[in-house]
Amino acid sequence: MNLEQIKTLGELKKSGYQSKSIKDELRENLISKMMSKETVFKGVHGYEHTVIPELERAILSKHNINLLGLRGQAKTRLARLMVTLLDEYIPVVTGSEINDDPLNPISRFAIETIQEKGDKTPIFWLHREERFAEKLATPDVTVADIIGDVDPIKAANLKLSYADDRVIHYGMIPRANRCIFVINELPDLQARIQVALFNILQEGDIQIRGFKLRLPLDMQFVFTANPEDYTNRGSIVTPLKDRIGSQILTHYPEDIETAKIITQQEAKNVQKDFIKVPELAKDLLEQIVFEARESEYIDAKSGVSARLSISAFENLISTAERRALLAGDNETMIRLSDFDGIIPAITGKVELVYEGEQEGAHVVADSLIKKAIKTLFPTYFPEIKKLEKQTDESPYDEIVSWFFNTEGDFELLEDYTDKQYKNELDKIDPIDNFLKEYQPNMNTDDKYFVKEFLLWGLVEFKKLSKYRFAEGTQFKDPYGNFINGL
Repeated sequence: MNLEQIKTLGELKKSGYQSKSIKDELRENLISKMMSKETVFKGVHGYEHTVIPELERAILSKHNINLLGLRGQAKTRLARLMVTLLDEYIPVVTGSEINDDPLNPISRFAIETIQEKGDKTPIFWLHREERFAEKLATPDVTVADIIGDVDPIKAANLKLSYADDRVIHYGMIPRANRCIFVINELPDLQARIQVALFNILQEGDIQIRGFKLRLPLDMQFVFTANPEDYTNRGSIVTPLKDRIGSQILTHYPEDIETAKIITQQEAKNVQKDFIKVPELAKDLLEQIVFEARESEYIDAKSGVSARLSISAFENLISTAERRALLAGDNETMIRLSDFDGIIPAITGKVELVYEGEQEGAHVVADSLIKKAIKTLFPTYFPEIKKLEKQTDESPYDEIVSWFFNTEGDFELLEDYTDKQYKNELDKIDPIDNFLKEYQPNMNTDDKYFVKEFLLWGLVEFKKLSKYRFAEGTQFKDPYGNFINGL
């Protein structure tokens, strides 16, 4: 018989249904998925050998969990994905405020209903997607919000005294009985509110306003916290930390490939078919975020969220889209100059230290782009040593000579159509020979972005000079004007 067709307690008993705690559900379903080699936490990348094994061990141990990490490290996502480890449906006494199990009722309402109606007690089936509750910890949260309080209106309507437990209005936690309950940014919760969680975590029951009321709640708690909070805004009180079974440290992606997968997954809705995005452009965008995490101008304790790369990618696509619309192009590709469009995404996502504030957010963001180009350059092209003799031959000599011998300055304007942009880059003949030698397997669609990247890289290594102006970018030989002037 299909369980969802069961509508009464009597039918439930006849079916042989067995109740189990939420922690047993999570444990048994995790074991089942592990044995069938099924991916448990889909869409989470970079944690396969670090965070996820620890999370699975905590679930197998039936622990309440604290996910500790900087902003943008998928802490809340991991908690939400735990819902997939719950049974698809569980039976609940119809009308119960706290999701009473018909076979193991705990509230006065459910107990009295079953005593009155017996096997005819109506039940309904609660889907696992509805068994997730979440609360962001803020300083204004009260015990009444999360645990409950006496409701004077209910007392007046029912003509009951405040000593009767029927006048209680349950808070978020009791209403999330038999659910996964997440408290985000736990250190922001006032210490006295954290104390109110002691009994729930250890004994599994709640106390409200001195009532002699014991509700043995069945819950899986997941907390999230930022290490910065321990020193700046608040802290997790020691007895509460002691009651949390497992504390799991999260982290940022450790390599560009993982970071790219995350960005492409999260920003897929903004990608346009008529805009080509070279792999090098994706690498460069992620390298900018890696540079931000290492920058002396950015507060490392605050972290640099994965949302930065997602927002930056969205801005990058929009910059190219706007340019194509204005130029009347039916299709286009990302240009390196489009990376100026991601600066608002960077400045809004990083916390600057004092030195960074002195430099200015825009200057810091621009320097991150330049550093990322300089870091990636040697992975694609021959290394340029810091100290080179004038007589030493370099693979870049022909390109630099082309700029030295060119009359006038080479410019790439913002309003160039795609055809004009490609024609301008094709004028630099030595680049084609250079790419044939050092990037023979390069994707032909990416050729023009790689050409522009090469020019920007030569600027960072002082082989060329670059000047940004309102209409575009100008490249020239750094010493040409000086020598011509002499």
